[in-house]
Amino acid sequence: MLLGLLLVGGAMFTYFTSTKSDYNEVTGEQQRVGLSEEEEVAMGLHARPRMMQQHGGLWHDNAAQALVDRVGNKLVQSSAAKDMPYNYEFHLLADEDTVNAFALPGGQVFITAALMRNFKTEDELAGVLGHEVGHVVARHSAEQIAKSKLWSGVTSALVMASGGGGTGNAQLAGLVNKVVNTRYGRNDEYESDMLGLRFMHRAGYDLEAAIKVMKVLESTGSKGRGPEFLSTHPSPANRIQLIQDEIDRIRSGKADWQQ
Repeated sequence: MLLGLLLVGGAMFTYFTSTKSDYNEVTGEQQRVGLSEEEEVAMGLHARPRMMQQHGGLWHDNAAQALVDRVGNKLVQSSAAKDMPYNYEFHLLADEDTVNAFALPGGQVFITAALMRNFKTEDELAGVLGHEVGHVVARHSAEQIAKSKLWSGVTSALVMASGGGGTGNAQLAGLVNKVVNTRYGRNDEYESDMLGLRFMHRAGYDLEAAIKVMKVLESTGSKGRGPEFLSTHPSPANRIQLIQDEIDRIRSGKADWQQ
């Protein structure tokens, strides 16, 4: 037990000494991050070729790629995202089977052809790209790296403190680690939804399109989806109500960032 407590203390000490506290001008939050902004950019650029390769490279339709570029850059240039020191690039991937969009730290944003073909309007595309830009400017990857190191150390200490790491104890500690980290993931998704709406509003896009995006994701999602509390993404149904509430606040001028 004493050794376990010492390991927990060591994990906490490492977390607070190996990360730094930064104020995020866009979100208005004080964050503990495990990467500098320059390191985020370098990491995103390093991982970009691998992400492209995993999804079949870039889509062959130059006009569609130009649309993605135009919408993505409009969202950035119309909002506080442009003030962050990131190299925003928007990539339309050739993957026609995987319905997905994601962002790497530092400004690399991706959307698959499989998701793109479900959209009927430019506003819906803006809803997805705005959400992904939200992940970038909120520095979610840098936060996750710092937190994952912390909780990895803490859960290892739990195993040690509970008797030496039997299979049952290790599984329990692993579950605790997963639940803690997926909670952060869900909060990140909600925050990116709200930031995406802000960016859409600044760029003049129809905010209701964000709800249409959620309905597209709901209709194309897996029917075998597990419980939400063990998923890094909140269910689209739950997100729709939160998005609608924020839309109502924006239209009434009562959103937090409008004050």
